[in-house]
Amino acid sequence: MANVTSAAYPARDLPRVRKISIADLREALAGGLEDFNALPSHAIFLCVFYPIVGLFLGGIVLQYNVLPLLFPLVAGFALIGPFAAVGLYELSRRRELGLDSSWQHAFDVFRSPAGWSVLGLGVLFMLLLVAWLGVAQWLYTQTFGDTPPASVDAFAHAIFTTPAGESLIVWGNLLGFVFAVAALCVGVVSFPLLIDRNVTIAVAMLTSIRAVLANPVVLAVWGFIVAAALVAGSLPFLVGLAVVMPVLGHASWHLYRRIVEV
Repeated sequence: MANVTSAAYPARDLPRVRKISIADLREALAGGLEDFNALPSHAIFLCVFYPIVGLFLGGIVLQYNVLPLLFPLVAGFALIGPFAAVGLYELSRRRELGLDSSWQHAFDVFRSPAGWSVLGLGVLFMLLLVAWLGVAQWLYTQTFGDTPPASVDAFAHAIFTTPAGESLIVWGNLLGFVFAVAALCVGVVSFPLLIDRNVTIAVAMLTSIRAVLANPVVLAVWGFIVAAALVAGSLPFLVGLAVVMPVLGHASWHLYRRIVEV
């Protein structure tokens, strides 16, 4: 299964993927932390909007009484993370090459030949987020009906103390897992590959899927590491994401370097 190709892109024309180990994940995280320490102001500049946007969305949710979408909105950060981190990939790439890594260069990718491909793939990830929110809203409506919760306390009571709430938690997490797996398969190396080699979107996505098929267990562990880090960074009030997101973004670049042969 690891040699999945298509008629349009035979194996000889695709980037070669390696088998990696848990040790490679540790090295990738270490590289991400090293980049973050070397470029802290740049990383925070790029990623501090995560907690700001999170708090803003939370305020909208509470104001308009659509509490059921609060958790899906926060969880959706993980789905669009590979696209949101493209600036961090560029900074890691430049630092790797010994080039100027000031924050202005984080946006060079959108002025490069790969810019339109990155934006195109980013649109696909945004559509994935919209689909996830739609599914989450549909699931809540099927479970509790169209009537919005009267208050935060009432919502929490319904979710955590009723059979309907338990069903929503179980099915919501299962469906969220499906979306997360899809995002991991398509995005684990696709954006770094686009930035590094300016390949087509199809080649980038196919290479990412092949990387997952070649390393299903190790990349599943990576997915759980990312999810756990995002949960930890979301507490309290999402402010920890200003550190977690840049470290994970830089680490994803180093993971790409270990998976895809130069």
